[in-house]
Amino acid sequence: MIRAKKVRLRPTKEQEKKLWQSSGTARWIFNWTLKMQEMNHRFGGKFIVNNHLRKHITKIKKRLKYAWLNDVSNNIAKQAVKDACDAYKKWFGGRIGKSRLKVEKPRFKLRKKTKPAFYNDNIKLKVKTKSVLLEKIGWVKTNEQIPRNTKYFNPRVSFDGKYWYLSVGMDKEQPLQHLTGETLGIDLGIKDLATVSNGRVYKNINKTKKVKKIEKRLRRLQRTVSRKYEMNKEGNRFVKTCNIYKLEKEIRYIHRRLANIRQNYIHQTTTEIVKTKPSKIVVETLNVRGMMKNKHLAKSVAQQKFYEFKRQLQYKCEDYGIELVEADRFYPSSKLCHECGHKKVDLKLSDRTYHCEECGYTADRDYLASLNLASYIA
Repeated sequence: MIRAKKVRLRPTKEQEKKLWQSSGTARWIFNWTLKMQEMNHRFGGKFIVNNHLRKHITKIKKRLKYAWLNDVSNNIAKQAVKDACDAYKKWFGGRIGKSRLKVEKPRFKLRKKTKPAFYNDNIKLKVKTKSVLLEKIGWVKTNEQIPRNTKYFNPRVSFDGKYWYLSVGMDKEQPLQHLTGETLGIDLGIKDLATVSNGRVYKNINKTKKVKKIEKRLRRLQRTVSRKYEMNKEGNRFVKTCNIYKLEKEIRYIHRRLANIRQNYIHQTTTEIVKTKPSKIVVETLNVRGMMKNKHLAKSVAQQKFYEFKRQLQYKCEDYGIELVEADRFYPSSKLCHECGHKKVDLKLSDRTYHCEECGYTADRDYLASLNLASYIA
């Protein structure tokens, strides 16, 4: 199996300029490819394969106007074309087929909103003691060692708002695990992140003092920078001062810190669940897009990162050889009595305790849902 290794880069100022240049080129090529595909589709043309677009880029590089494309590695432009073509083809195929609502149309990458990232050729990636060789950038120091004498897959360099990182896939042997034969049901929610049928409850990290204190600091900084924008308003435009730049930088760092805290907590939760080594795990399929339309729940749902929880659980189950089952979206896990199977149709969202009117069974709503998911049969 292929697993990723992510290490932090420690570039010099000159190397950092080249990293920014490479990521900007990748973004420009991606947008150019989407524009070519859309223009071609608008005039009734068929899908343009990426080889044709790559050849066209080789030609425009010879023009003086686009000579700056030669300053970065050719593989960055090639992979950006491939990424854009794959995204457009996936959307176009899903648009015609049954999965029309599942695939969104690829959008143009905005300079201010897109995460800076680019591809590095896996064959030309060289590794030595705490340093890596990136194309047309040179040897860049890393904070930890990348394993040598192995084949690398899909190396990507990215920027998270503070540091540059290199992520690379590598082959890893899958160890044989001895499973317990147990089936676990996991109910995801807003009150608690996850309630497991074995009785374990994983709290909502966003309700802790630590996160609330950071969010309070974030709100204060956002109000401060908003007032400074109003003070420096000239007509219909806002003038950004040095203090505004400083505040916005601090705001970005706080957003990054909050994201890392939530990501780390989900990693800890999913790892702890998988290490119990059950034979099967059943999770519910949530309509996150529909939940996000509720203005009262949207922020809480976004902070819980349900998709990321399921994604991590999925690949960790593959590592352990655990079967992961997604229950049907309309399976009434919270409305069914675990003892007699009676369905309580009038159950409200505010009812946190389930009481069966038929047999008198009483249980916590989320724990009941996890028990029903554990006994779910696809």
